[in-house]
Amino acid sequence: MSLSSDISDPAGVARSSHEAAHAAYRARSRFGNLDGLRFICIFMVMWHHFTPFPYLEQWMGFRRGFLGVDFFFVLSGFLITTLLLREAAQTGRVSMRDFYLRRILRIVPVYFFVVTCVSAYFILVKGQTELLQLLPFYYLFLSNFLIDHIPLLTITWSLSVEEQYYVLWPLLIVLLPPRLLVSVAVILIAVNVAISSGIFGPMAHYAGPLKIAIPAATYAPIILGSLAAILLHRRKSFMALNAVAGRPGAAVLGFVLLGALFHLLPGDLRGLPNLAVHTTMTFCLIALVLREESLLSPFLKQALVVRVGAVSYGIYLYHLIALDLVHRLLPTEVMPKWVAFILFAILAYLIAELSFRTLEAYFQRFRPKPKAAPQQNAD
Repeated sequence: MSLSSDISDPAGVARSSHEAAHAAYRARSRFGNLDGLRFICIFMVMWHHFTPFPYLEQWMGFRRGFLGVDFFFVLSGFLITTLLLREAAQTGRVSMRDFYLRRILRIVPVYFFVVTCVSAYFILVKGQTELLQLLPFYYLFLSNFLIDHIPLLTITWSLSVEEQYYVLWPLLIVLLPPRLLVSVAVILIAVNVAISSGIFGPMAHYAGPLKIAIPAATYAPIILGSLAAILLHRRKSFMALNAVAGRPGAAVLGFVLLGALFHLLPGDLRGLPNLAVHTTMTFCLIALVLREESLLSPFLKQALVVRVGAVSYGIYLYHLIALDLVHRLLPTEVMPKWVAFILFAILAYLIAELSFRTLEAYFQRFRPKPKAAPQQNAD
């Protein structure tokens, strides 16, 4: 197509604009809004575990803080899949060794540290030896199937979901023909939603302290994030998504819709309500990665917001410990809850920051560099 014909043809101009946007997207090594999105996710989780304004919980939307974990799943699925697809496109192959080594060194050291310290306290110091039978399942990343939990380790279920995903999904990307990835992702999401809806009846199997079952959300949001990565990686589907989600106000619209769903959907989100929430989260993510300067960027790119997002993995692992310390050391029963929440948030951040600069920084030195973008966001 010549330049003159492209200018005289509005459809051609739009097509050229989308193609340029796709090239810029594929070349981008960092998604600048995503640490800010991590901030939103971790804030939701902390709000869920210690609501600073209890009177707000009369509205359903303020009781959905637990969905911050689901948003983390969408984000994780998107970043990991984008990294794998770009490595395959740029080098002709995916180094499974490097991928798993990066994942292990990023996740395992601090996770094992927290599990070991918390377990030692409750089993050895507090003498709750009955908890010893649960310990191996944390190290094996099977805690999402545990019936009971060691105190302060209940949140590790989400790490188990992610690790199980990291084991299986990269293998599908390597082994399946690229043209089948979208279909497989859609099928997996549909099966997950159907099982969690109870369409197939009870599908739980008990084995000792484990209950092998797919709970309400689990794998669907992380696969939706992966599906978003596949669609944005491909030129035609990118152009279709960019025409809708690439607009300046798309991210704001997505978050407004998400808030409305939080408020209007029933208390039990299993099945289609969960799918609606996760699909909207995926739209929000797509809008944020398509436009580096969205209407939300002034907030998402604030220095403190970015830093909290950057260490949010540590905050997630340590925040229940921080909350326990605040309850033990401060008169939280008489002080305003919002004050206690601020102190809890500061303590969780400080512990995570210390961990990030010491324990995590040590192991980061051994991580092989990704051979393709995005590099800085692939946490």
